[in-house]
Amino acid sequence: MRCPVESRANQEDPTIARQLKANDRFFRGRTVRVIAADSEQLGLMHFDEALRRAETLGLDLVEVAGTADPPVCRIMDYGKHFYQLSKRQRDARRNQHISRIKEVKFHPNINQHDYETKRNHAVAFLGKGDKVKVSMFFRGREAAHSELGMQLMKRLVADTQDIAAVDAPPRTSGRLLSMMLSPRSKK
Repeated sequence: MRCPVESRANQEDPTIARQLKANDRFFRGRTVRVIAADSEQLGLMHFDEALRRAETLGLDLVEVAGTADPPVCRIMDYGKHFYQLSKRQRDARRNQHISRIKEVKFHPNINQHDYETKRNHAVAFLGKGDKVKVSMFFRGREAAHSELGMQLMKRLVADTQDIAAVDAPPRTSGRLLSMMLSPRSKK
């Protein structure tokens, strides 16, 4: 029951197909170490003999360690193995979280309601697991009162201390005051 490796590989995930070699995709005339379907070591044998043995069992000869010397092959159902590998990769992609950096911009003379709205946006971003860059811009004469901006930053840190940790403390760079918040671990 040798499967058409090429056609199945083209239909499914190409990264898995490039990694797996089965049946006729090997270099002929090589000696390989063979493992049976029940994980029994069959030892070293010529490739053609290993392929014949797999065909008599109605299974495929799949390379599991191509960099070993000699290469290690396993007699197994290629379709089932291919499906399990692709399923594992899909689950790994689904469970990973990509941390993004979101930005919340302030001005030092912000009204109370505007401050609460922006704070709530920052809390929502932190709740999703994203990092938050808090930026404060000073326009015109506001730059003379940078202490107002620092007070606002400290107030934001105090308001979000239960869910956020300060990665980078507030720093001034010209007319910009910025800091970085990251979500606390949920342990």
